[in-house]
Amino acid sequence: MEYLVAVVEEGSFSAAAERLGVTQPTLSHQIRALEKDVGVPLLERTAGRVRSGRVLLTPMGREYLPHAVAALRSARLARRTGAGEPGPVVLRIATMYSIALGVVPPAVRVWLAGHPGAEVEVAEFASGTALERHVAAGGADLGVGPLPARWDGPVHPLGEEELVLVLPEGDPLAGRERLALRELADRPWVLYDTGNALAPLVAGACAEAGFEPTAAVRTHHSATALQLAAAGLGPALVPAGVLEPQLPVAVLRPIPPVRRVLAAYLSGSPSPAATSFIETLLTTPA
Repeated sequence: MEYLVAVVEEGSFSAAAERLGVTQPTLSHQIRALEKDVGVPLLERTAGRVRSGRVLLTPMGREYLPHAVAALRSARLARRTGAGEPGPVVLRIATMYSIALGVVPPAVRVWLAGHPGAEVEVAEFASGTALERHVAAGGADLGVGPLPARWDGPVHPLGEEELVLVLPEGDPLAGRERLALRELADRPWVLYDTGNALAPLVAGACAEAGFEPTAAVRTHHSATALQLAAAGLGPALVPAGVLEPQLPVAVLRPIPPVRRVLAAYLSGSPSPAATSFIETLLTTPA
């Protein structure tokens, strides 16, 4: 499992082999052995090379990775305990890409200031389903994301995240403060691909306005959607937390408003670190 995690984190076999201090053939053999044990490929391969980025993992690989990460962390903690080393307090947070740019960083800063010597690990996901599975598998102490439709453990609502319309500066509609989505029905849009949790939210908002948006381009990340909209490729709905003050864009509030409820949730009894971080989330302005 350590070999798989290293390949994912480094983005290539050669970099992972260097990090682990093994030869590339040895690393390849270990990955093949793991895939044989699991029964399916875990990594995408093209022209004999492993692709970097989010396409590195197969669908089964994306399902398997959180379990591998959780198992490795448990092994490290067990070794520390066996050696009598208490180690630092480690808070593992799983969240969405857009939320990692919004409400999470200020809360992490405040929490760390109150817990000297502690460490925070942040895992980011585009899919709410992948995020929930990661938390349920024990890969994180808590998840911060859209309110789950069904969840067996504790759930703490955090309020609403607002989405705003982004147009390039100079757009004929740029001087408006609010804009009905139906006024953009004839334009090509910057949309999210189906792996992003924002995709159904945007589709639903447009459907409520009476149209189905046509995609000029699709992207996996809300920060990229912001950049593409700024480049004039089409309007985009992005979480307000990903806005960049210096980016030359016009920001408008959509009519009707587009929002989603955020929550912190856990798979079992919260640790003291998770409990105090949730309190910090509830009291720290984004």
